[in-house]
Amino acid sequence: MKSIFEQLGGTYHEENGYLIPDLRLPTEEEQPISAWGQRHLDYLKQYRKVTYTNLLTSGRLNTYLADIDSQAQECFERLIEDIKQAQGITECLKEENALEWTGRMNNIRACAREIVDREIIYA
Repeated sequence: MKSIFEQLGGTYHEENGYLIPDLRLPTEEEQPISAWGQRHLDYLKQYRKVTYTNLLTSGRLNTYLADIDSQAQECFERLIEDIKQAQGITECLKEENALEWTGRMNNIRACAREIVDREIIYA
């Protein structure tokens, strides 16, 4: 008589006289994950353990993180462009006063990063 595990397609292997179930996570296509996805992964592991475990054991973690990564990068780039336009930061300013342009762009990037973190990464 087969166990429920065997009825569901599970197999065993023998080690030192014991039958050990062959447990493997579902295979998942590897997709590159940048800093946005890595930070969200750390957040899931620390604060959303059940969600992390469910995604990992269902074989959807990498796909999920790649999607979050893509959303965050697109949002970040869009925010930078929108804020640049709202503040009138142009290539002309970059040519005339590179130091001011660099400082203002650094501030814009920091603001955009905070917004993406709050709305996508740590949500």
